[in-house]
Amino acid sequence: MKPTAHSQQEASTPSSTETAEDLAYKLNVAVRDRNRKSVLELLERGADVNSKAEAGWTPLQSAVQADDEDLVQLLLDKGACPHARKDNGGTAFTEAAIVGNVNILELLLNRGLNINDHDDNGFTAFMEAAWYGKEEALKFLYSKGANVNLKRTASEEKAKLHKGGATALMDACREGHLSVVKTLVQEMGAEVNTCDNRDRNALIHALKKGCEKERYESAVAIAHFLLDCGVDVKSKDECGKTALILAVEMQSADLVKALLEKGEIDIDDADEDGNTALMVAVEKNNYNIAKLLCEKGARTDVGKLIAVANRKRAHNMACLLRQYNAKFVPEILEDWEPNSKCWRDQLKNLYKIYRPMIGKLKIFQYIEQRIRNTSQGGIYLGLYGGTEVAVRITCSTECDEEKRFFEQCGNCEHLLKLFQFEKARGYTYLCFPLWEKNLEEHLQDLEDQMDYKDALRMIFQAVRELHSLGFAYQDLHPSNFVIDLGGKIYFADFDNKRKLIEGEKQLINSDLEALSRLMLYVLAQGKKPLQQVSVEDLAVDSPDYNEALDLVRSLVSHDERGLEGLSKHPYFWSKQTRFKFLKSIWNKIKVFRDEKAVFQDPNATESSPYPWWTKMIDKMVLDVMQRFSKAKPYSNDITDLLRLIRNLDEHPKSSISKKIGDYTEYFLNLFPALTIYVYNSLRQNPKYSHFADIQDLSL
Repeated sequence: MKPTAHSQQEASTPSSTETAEDLAYKLNVAVRDRNRKSVLELLERGADVNSKAEAGWTPLQSAVQADDEDLVQLLLDKGACPHARKDNGGTAFTEAAIVGNVNILELLLNRGLNINDHDDNGFTAFMEAAWYGKEEALKFLYSKGANVNLKRTASEEKAKLHKGGATALMDACREGHLSVVKTLVQEMGAEVNTCDNRDRNALIHALKKGCEKERYESAVAIAHFLLDCGVDVKSKDECGKTALILAVEMQSADLVKALLEKGEIDIDDADEDGNTALMVAVEKNNYNIAKLLCEKGARTDVGKLIAVANRKRAHNMACLLRQYNAKFVPEILEDWEPNSKCWRDQLKNLYKIYRPMIGKLKIFQYIEQRIRNTSQGGIYLGLYGGTEVAVRITCSTECDEEKRFFEQCGNCEHLLKLFQFEKARGYTYLCFPLWEKNLEEHLQDLEDQMDYKDALRMIFQAVRELHSLGFAYQDLHPSNFVIDLGGKIYFADFDNKRKLIEGEKQLINSDLEALSRLMLYVLAQGKKPLQQVSVEDLAVDSPDYNEALDLVRSLVSHDERGLEGLSKHPYFWSKQTRFKFLKSIWNKIKVFRDEKAVFQDPNATESSPYPWWTKMIDKMVLDVMQRFSKAKPYSNDITDLLRLIRNLDEHPKSSISKKIGDYTEYFLNLFPALTIYVYNSLRQNPKYSHFADIQDLSL
């Protein structure tokens, strides 16, 4: 832009009242006007070379946008910071890629900039060059090591909305730059089947704006090129539209024909509104495309095809449809309410819309109907004969082993089992009972309540059942455990990470260690990531603290009891069972000549947690019990504490009951470490270890 006389005068006229903000404003104006003389004068008068104008633009960024190499060099020489960011996180480097000036890019790159640096929306310079069709800049950045297949980074908040994940190829396709698309694929190895966070590949991006008149030809040309490169034609856009439906919306008969000739696309697939490609063609009143679809076997018995043709006064279209047996059959759906609360809205939508049936299965394989991602693909909602299911889709040639494993789970209580399956078009659809949330999601939902001990009991049993089938997992994660509407927990290996144990004890030990972390994660209520939890996160004031700590340590140390034995650990005992255990011990050991020796084993790993218990107990309780005791006085030995507990429970005193209330609550609260101490002392003493066995844990 040519500088105006006013701007020149404003920049060069000194003022005694000029502030730093005034100078900064004038400097940015002078740069945008490409007025080198005024820029130099303002800098000499103290204008900050790194000052920011509206939206965080610095003079250097403005000079780059103006495509003025000399001015860029001048500002850099005067101390302009090439790393400075606008409010959106963009730098002079990303701006240079938009402009497409290779000289400026090289100049900035030599100042130590990271070639794959991105703004707050995840755009790198390479992506910007692709978006704006700056092919020379693209080639330069590629030669300097730009990551061709880098996916757009999204913030955590945006990622939850499935934003981000696009690549430079997708950007070039969306903006219709055919030459850039070819360069990216043929010369730079861009991957054509990568998908963004909405499951859209390059083909879908190419067709998104294809209906716009100025984009039509380039969209068709790019689509044909991608088809020749083997792009996946089954990808969908965020509304569930396939490439075929988008091509019909563009009214490109040539592209529709090319897609159908691939033989991989489902001609009757429908979008989120239940519209098939034929329905769209009839709505567009495009006879040629409708005829092509009918000839290729598109279904004419769904939708209101005849009614739409009549509404549009399309007599020829109506005749064509009748020729292929189209007739109006009103679809009357009964009011239906899903059992699932979590997936209610998605299931009701699936129930209402038209979907081509796969045997007895109704499924819509697109992002809004997806339950979760796995390393083996997505898990989607489905209706199998009206039953709500979770559906795993896999290649038929690869599913036999997986299907066999899930069938083995049929007799297990806490391993997710196969419900039904269907096969079609080379794919197998494995259907499982639908769950509400996984363990990770459940713990992070503040509205959800959970009995943590019961949850861990089910988790332990699930891992035991997995081991009983001859498999270990090694990577137990809360997302692998799913919870149904009734709160029952199941283990699900959708990532196919299980390994045959085959005598490898280390695999089982690895599972025990992973189970200890998972236990800590559950007891910490999911407030920390799995790999960051530790015993310090256990609630010290929990009535189960001592038992939980001991169980975690036993898992980590690969305790000889194994998972079977540890599943009967005192942590899982109720308060009543713990108290019953404590009061029963005295009856078992009193028959020995020196009962105190039970807890005086020199090889014991722990000393008594209550060496002065007589000082801790209520004095009135001890006095009353001492008075009524015909035996020797109560000492501070643990055996005497057990004797008192047994005597008090079997010979209750009303005065004591009035004083301390419920005996179970009183003693377990006063001596919280007593149960695990007695249990471990007995267990570690070969002579008395059988006393630690509790068969009935139902109390």
